[in-house]
Amino acid sequence: MKLQAIDKNGQEFDFDENNLKNKRTVLYFYPKDNTSGCTKEACDFRDNMSRLTPYAEVIGVSPDSVASHQKFQQKQSLNFTLVSDVEHLLAEKYLVWKQKSMYGRQYMGIERSTFILNEKGEVIKEWRKVKVPGHVDEVLSFLTQK
Repeated sequence: MKLQAIDKNGQEFDFDENNLKNKRTVLYFYPKDNTSGCTKEACDFRDNMSRLTPYAEVIGVSPDSVASHQKFQQKQSLNFTLVSDVEHLLAEKYLVWKQKSMYGRQYMGIERSTFILNEKGEVIKEWRKVKVPGHVDEVLSFLTQK
């Protein structure tokens, strides 16, 4: 599975699952660029990057286009990779593409979730239905435990 992505410098590249190997990874799925909760979550990761990078690489995934990711990254000064999962292939693999409901309307979308992957690309910790406040601290707590 090859997906389009942008690195921390905004450069496009082809992302595949080999990008999730040889290092610990925080793989977090979020619903949409430039929405309040997603912006808060991305900025929490951005603001804690110096605390996270000794332990893992951070990768954000949403169904938004690469162009949307580039605008989001620039506007928020994001310092990590963003993957464009337009066809929700990665989201389906991690079982975060779910039926959701808002104001009585049913639709499919991303369930905010975070996974820690080991160097082999295997999930070693997961959070589902993430609540943004305090979440990055939970991730850091897991990464730094001995």
